[in-house]
Amino acid sequence: MTTVGGGTLPDPTPDGHWCLRFDGFDPDDEGRREALCTLANGYFSVRGALPEAEADGVHYPGTYAAGVYNRLEDDVQGRPVTNESLVNLPNWLLLRFRVADGDWFRVGDADLLDHVVELDTHRAVLRRHLRFRDPEGRVTRVDQRRFVHLDEHHLGAIVTIFTAENWTGPLVVHAGIDGRVTNTNVERYRSLSATHLLPVGEEPVDDETLLVQVATTQSQVRVAVASRTQVYDGDGDGDGGGDGDGGGEDESEGGGPGRPMEVTRHLVHEPAFLAHDLALTLVEGRPLRVEKVVALFTSRDDAISEPGIDAVRAVQAAPDATTLERRHAVHWAHVWRRGDIEIEIDDGDEDPPPEIALRVNLFHLLATVTKNSADLDVGVPARGLHGEAYRGHIFWDELFIFPYLNLRFPKLTRGLLLYRFRRLPEARRAAAEAGFRGAMFPWQSGSNGEEETQTWHLNPNSGRWLPDGSHLQRHVNIAIAYNAWQYYDATHNYEFLSFYGAELLLEIARFWASAAVRDPADGRYDIDGVVGPDEYHEAIPGAQRPGLRNNAYTNVMAAWVLGKAVALGDALSEHRCAELHEKLGIDAEELASWDEISRRLRVPFHDGVISQFEGYGELAELDWDAYRERYGDIRRLDRVLEAEGDSTNAYKLSKQADVLMLLYLLSADEVIGLLGRLGYDVDHDVLRATTDYYLARTSHGSSLSGVVHAWLMVRAGLEQSWPLFAEAMQSDLIGGGGTVREGIHLGAMAGTADLLQRGYGGVAPRDGVLWIEPALPPEITRLRFNVGYRGASVTVALEDGHGTVTAHPNAGPITVGIAGEVVDLAPCEERSFALPRRPAALGEASAPEL
Repeated sequence: MTTVGGGTLPDPTPDGHWCLRFDGFDPDDEGRREALCTLANGYFSVRGALPEAEADGVHYPGTYAAGVYNRLEDDVQGRPVTNESLVNLPNWLLLRFRVADGDWFRVGDADLLDHVVELDTHRAVLRRHLRFRDPEGRVTRVDQRRFVHLDEHHLGAIVTIFTAENWTGPLVVHAGIDGRVTNTNVERYRSLSATHLLPVGEEPVDDETLLVQVATTQSQVRVAVASRTQVYDGDGDGDGGGDGDGGGEDESEGGGPGRPMEVTRHLVHEPAFLAHDLALTLVEGRPLRVEKVVALFTSRDDAISEPGIDAVRAVQAAPDATTLERRHAVHWAHVWRRGDIEIEIDDGDEDPPPEIALRVNLFHLLATVTKNSADLDVGVPARGLHGEAYRGHIFWDELFIFPYLNLRFPKLTRGLLLYRFRRLPEARRAAAEAGFRGAMFPWQSGSNGEEETQTWHLNPNSGRWLPDGSHLQRHVNIAIAYNAWQYYDATHNYEFLSFYGAELLLEIARFWASAAVRDPADGRYDIDGVVGPDEYHEAIPGAQRPGLRNNAYTNVMAAWVLGKAVALGDALSEHRCAELHEKLGIDAEELASWDEISRRLRVPFHDGVISQFEGYGELAELDWDAYRERYGDIRRLDRVLEAEGDSTNAYKLSKQADVLMLLYLLSADEVIGLLGRLGYDVDHDVLRATTDYYLARTSHGSSLSGVVHAWLMVRAGLEQSWPLFAEAMQSDLIGGGGTVREGIHLGAMAGTADLLQRGYGGVAPRDGVLWIEPALPPEITRLRFNVGYRGASVTVALEDGHGTVTAHPNAGPITVGIAGEVVDLAPCEERSFALPRRPAALGEASAPEL
């Protein structure tokens, strides 16, 4: 064990599945590896690009700071198009090397003897081991590691150890900062403007320290990156060194680097670019270490004087990289203590194993959303901080991310909900401009909450620009309201509900009430002109405008939102409720209308199942077998059919769950109750038939699809859930194409963790009770995790046919539901129970609706 700053840290990594390893070098798969090896700390990130690489179609160095966006304008087919993008910031990784007078090392051109890249998720460190032979027969070993500091969130570092295995002679290292980068990570965006940064200035601060400053062209965010490069004799493992005098006296915290060596440096200075060429001498078998510590600041930061000044101050005051790494690892150990989910699989043959896949998924979530992002006024980009797909925008993926965070890191959820609350004025303006009341949040959100969704998109299969109606996915409003309520239920945070959550809920309810139009013929309310979660259907065939009528998911969940808004008085004090109604101008008549609409919204049916939208039942059936035989991969049927001159609008098919999202968000009994309140007599048989109907007609064109469908199969008692779940858990980790090189799918990654805790683990917080009703598949032999609820926490352990729930000694009693019995667990109290032999069938949960 290593003692650091008063704490202990397992060294180097605890037993188990923590590391994702890549052997060799595959240029066709390098972009995906870079995305999966991205390091982040919630404030900024760096892709896993090799430090000697530049953006060249194979490699793509990328650094992104949460919330740093910029807009550029283009002309597309005679139409002005403005795109806001998460900005690629100066490349601070830059570190090239060459032996003697040879060429700069390029991994694709080298005679590689070994090349391994390993992501250590426990310590949040990316390691690289490289051995190569140059044309003169000299064998050189290079070991690198890098990290983005979790606690000192402006700092990052890269450490490179060079060892000459069979030679002695000169080595040149080129280490710098490149601010001349552009946004070119996504191929289909490359025909559009991509230069977001302008040079502000660059200067060598001292012999070791460089500073490069840039500014975004439109949003005028100043970004400063400072680097300090030092050279040490030895590999840093307590071998002494320094300037050759024995060193050691400057070492601290269990072994440090000694003093840096004096080396000859040549400055390379260009606009927005600074680097040092370091002239080193390698001695056969004697390691030489180059440590590069960087600091990144922006003008969006709190508690700074000026980005350049503070970046220099931070990097000059920073300790050596070894000390920084140790402190960084301690903080990650603390995060894992709360956030880990332990599973053991019976004879799984997946590659990578599910245990590793789960840890990688959790790592990327826990690195993207951290304590550093809680007060940053940022949302969760659908692709994390890992690339430029979707231009770094925020969609509805929070719906799949918050269930995990609510029960472990609720402060992070609160910060992300406040991102939405702060954009409430813009949502009100958008609603008013569209002819509605209340708040209409955008499908794609970025800096200020404007709608960032394009009305045109490029089909790479056909090369055509096509109208895009996805901005009509008004169900993002539902996700925000649902998330706010679920956070309140998990935390019982009255202050949040009173000052933020309730206002979000009321204004979203007001929007849905204004969007619902009463049909005088039968007194029912219709919602027209929306697009559901499916995304494959934007209009009825032959329609003159985009938008669907009475999307079932939208209407049922709109009724849920309206019902919650009407009943807010049960959660808020009478005084606060009156204040909110007065502030927003809500009177008794408006509340009565909301209540009526929540009971009279129309839900379409056909052939004994819930219709996805009005008219769905009249669409044609697709010949699935024929399309699979013709194309193989038909997940993106929209692109396949459009390239044929056809459209998904014409067929009974889905990209991902739409109607079935109801059963992902709510229990079967809740759905039946909502439909009953709307006047529809629906039972479990109808829900089973509806589930079977849409499961057979889904192409899984979204990474989220497998998560939702696996959940449905688990709760329906279907043993076939594991293959679909395992595929969803590894969807970004396995090769074979896709768009992972442009950024990971954070919602799907978080959704697999939620499926383990909520689906297989059976943890369902609801109305003051933490229900624990597991449904383990045969493949999982052990499942263990910690969750918190309303200020208390427990450990859930499931193994060998029985489960235990143990309350932690950190708070008062916690109310749990186990095997249909509601009990209060005192601190440190443990309850055991037998696991059911099969998952509870759909709608047969023993937990009563409270």
